[in-house]
Amino acid sequence: MPGSAANSEGRGEAGTASIELVAVLPFLLIAVLIAAQLALAGEALWSAGVAARAGARAALVGGDAAKAARRALPPSMRDGSEVDASGGVSVRAPAPALAPGLPRVTVGASADLEAGGG
Repeated sequence: MPGSAANSEGRGEAGTASIELVAVLPFLLIAVLIAAQLALAGEALWSAGVAARAGARAALVGGDAAKAARRALPPSMRDGSEVDASGGVSVRAPAPALAPGLPRVTVGASADLEAGGG
């Protein structure tokens, strides 16, 4: 029967598309995970820059630069962060990981504000 041959061909293509989707899905999920981890690393870099500028502002007015920089970091980044306030303020902090087992990424930023002479 010609009608049944056309139906069996259509079912074969639909099955192939389903198998291809199942085969591609893990790679798509890995790509999304990598993109999200890169976004978190970018946010951590931004936060490190904000913290370094906060520390530099505190140093400019005679405050504790290291304490101000740590306080400006998000709570999730404070553990494991390093602040160096000698000759400007440098902040190095770990970026949060989305999944356990991913390599640890450390980001850093520095800032230095000099008092303007008049």
